[in-house]
Amino acid sequence: MNHQLSVETAMCMEHQRLLAECQRALEIWNEHRAEFCQFRFIGREAGDELLRLQAKYARAYTVLQNHERKCSLCQLSFATHLEHQGFADTRRRHDGQ
Repeated sequence: MNHQLSVETAMCMEHQRLLAECQRALEIWNEHRAEFCQFRFIGREAGDELLRLQAKYARAYTVLQNHERKCSLCQLSFATHLEHQGFADTRRRHDGQ
């Protein structure tokens, strides 16, 4: 039996974990922003909390982006996704190949 992993179905578990962390940080930041706006919380503590949550999201997003740049599985998955979406390698099109 052939146990070869298909590139199309390959998923980087670390990417999935980092993406979930990033999405959760964004959700929490957005929830707090909406809450602060709805109840018109004004003050240093509210502003500090929003900045802290924004920074937490920015860190999570940066870690995710860095992982995507360094992980060969993520790069391969992204390239495969682009091919399936009809995007050809622009270098090949430009060179006439």
